[in-house]
Amino acid sequence: MTLQAPPNRLNKDGQPRCVGVEIEFAGLPPRETAELVRTLFGGELNVVSPHRLQVEGTRWGEFGIELDTQYAHPDKALLEEQHESDSEWARQQHQRRVEFHQKTRELIGDMVTGLVPTEIVCPPVPWDELETLDSLFETLREKGAKGTDASLLYGFGLHLNPEVEQLDVEYLLAMMRAYLLLASWLRDEIKVDITREMLPHANPFHKEYALKVLDARYQPDLDTFINDYLRYNPTRNRELDLLPLFAHLRPDHPHELLHGELTKPRPTFHYRLPNAQLSQPGWGSVVEWNRWVEVEKLAANTEVLRARCDEYIAEHSKPWWARLKTKLLGPFGAA
Repeated sequence: MTLQAPPNRLNKDGQPRCVGVEIEFAGLPPRETAELVRTLFGGELNVVSPHRLQVEGTRWGEFGIELDTQYAHPDKALLEEQHESDSEWARQQHQRRVEFHQKTRELIGDMVTGLVPTEIVCPPVPWDELETLDSLFETLREKGAKGTDASLLYGFGLHLNPEVEQLDVEYLLAMMRAYLLLASWLRDEIKVDITREMLPHANPFHKEYALKVLDARYQPDLDTFINDYLRYNPTRNRELDLLPLFAHLRPDHPHELLHGELTKPRPTFHYRLPNAQLSQPGWGSVVEWNRWVEVEKLAANTEVLRARCDEYIAEHSKPWWARLKTKLLGPFGAA
């Protein structure tokens, strides 16, 4: 599949925009996966803990590979506790506690390997190098990695983190409007797995929020845009998660969701919708990037975007029976 160029290829600093990629899968443990990443892209292997590894110094930066459950990894807070002022006996007791904790977490990881997914968090990759990154997906497939469609139990996803072009509210509002208009089309194209539909991790936006944002009269400043998003979407579990972006833009914002351990501030959109289709030959980050680019194209076309927003508002302002009639008969159905 040919990689599609976004309408704006550079970030606000004039550099090629980057994309972070995250993928979940079964069938390969973290250590074997990390060795595979190092073979493909070079770098040095760093074993953080038995089920959490890093491949550092690749052409793009650091890859993170781990079992996707906190219970397989040592508690960072416990490991970093300071006990310099304690007695020697107390320090020894703490060290024994740490060692027991590490062994227990390693054992849990050993037991759940194969039941919970392995996750790769890729470093930011320039958008025009995603085809090179897709060699990773091909190799995972060849080595037996299993994606979403391999089992009803595999609610695995691929996340894209496209770097924003700008940080102003006009651009962000246009992108949100374009996404809301194309969300149903994206779900149809992706054929979101039923297991992922049942899980909460990539829930759609509610119609009430869509009607507010798509209305031409909605012209918020940045703080209002952020506050409205948080009021209507008090969750990380949206198909297009803006919390990392808002945490980057407003680090002092009081909302607890912007300071959660799992919300990592960064100037990107966190697009959570795609399945991990590793059993499908030719599937990879390029396929999902090309779908995402359709959102960017619509956002960049001011006239078409405005017309599509007006159509949405007009259609959803009709009484329910009129909308049902249009759905059943089409826009040119008999009166």
